[in-house]
Amino acid sequence: MNQVEIFKALSNKTRLQILNWLKEPEVNFPEQLDNGFEEGVCVGQIQKKAGLTQSTVSEYLSTLQRAGLVKSTRVGQWTYYKRNEEAFSTLSQIIQSEL
Repeated sequence: MNQVEIFKALSNKTRLQILNWLKEPEVNFPEQLDNGFEEGVCVGQIQKKAGLTQSTVSEYLSTLQRAGLVKSTRVGQWTYYKRNEEAFSTLSQIIQSEL
């Protein structure tokens, strides 16, 4: 786990907001309730909620993925994202023991 990459990813307000939304996808993305959240949240739903261009949201999600904070799953032409809860557990341990 690259601590610098993680803290860089967390240094952006919108990326933090996306992580917060993904923590409770049922609450934050009710439009997707019918399809479920097993794979995660569709990038289009994240983009709509963020109110930013798809390219900006995709770049933010790529940054979070490189840091290991989210996982992506491709289903046909759609990409879904969800939090990598194991990474947050590890990050919590790092903060408690090293910082």
